[in-house]
Amino acid sequence: MSTAQDTQPQKTSGWRGSRELWLGAAKQAFLDTGLNAVKIQPLATRLDISRTSFYWFFKDRDALLDALLEDWDAKNTGAFVTACHGYAETIAEALLNLITVFHDESRFEPQLDFAVRGWAHQSDHVMARVNAADAQRLAAIQAMFERFGFAVGDADVRARTVYLVQIGYISMQVREDQATRMKRVPAYVKTFCGETPTESELARFHAGLGFIPT
Repeated sequence: MSTAQDTQPQKTSGWRGSRELWLGAAKQAFLDTGLNAVKIQPLATRLDISRTSFYWFFKDRDALLDALLEDWDAKNTGAFVTACHGYAETIAEALLNLITVFHDESRFEPQLDFAVRGWAHQSDHVMARVNAADAQRLAAIQAMFERFGFAVGDADVRARTVYLVQIGYISMQVREDQATRMKRVPAYVKTFCGETPTESELARFHAGLGFIPT
């Protein structure tokens, strides 16, 4: 039987960890405590690695923070774009593909989005990155609507409705149990696009999230 210790990287003399290990520790510290926790010595202590090992992977703290932003953008914005380009036969199915992202934290991390948005209030550079990510996400959702025949102006407003509802959930730190959220999905889809998802579309959506309706 394996133990938690068996799954940990084996430390040898001079072990420096890896770029991914340092970045993962930085991300966790950021989520747990905030930006001020993302400092080299506290991270080294957390990882039980020498401080000098950090410089094998990053030039300085600013480089680590830039990598943290890149990781956030690649994962969270990437999830939106990928979902919007996913195969769907109807706009309702396309929206379910996108809503899946909101429900699956392995694909999109709402707490990370919330934390980065808070960071943006302290940095013009980060605010610019957030604004660019928002624009990219909105453009992807709008293009999805246009693909199903919605006029440009209509697609723009519907995309904003979809996106701003989700950002509102994140910003307000809304907590709902899965059953409650799932119950609301068909009405959200109809509100967003004017069509109610079919039973088969909802069944695929539920199956993709491992949800069994009661």
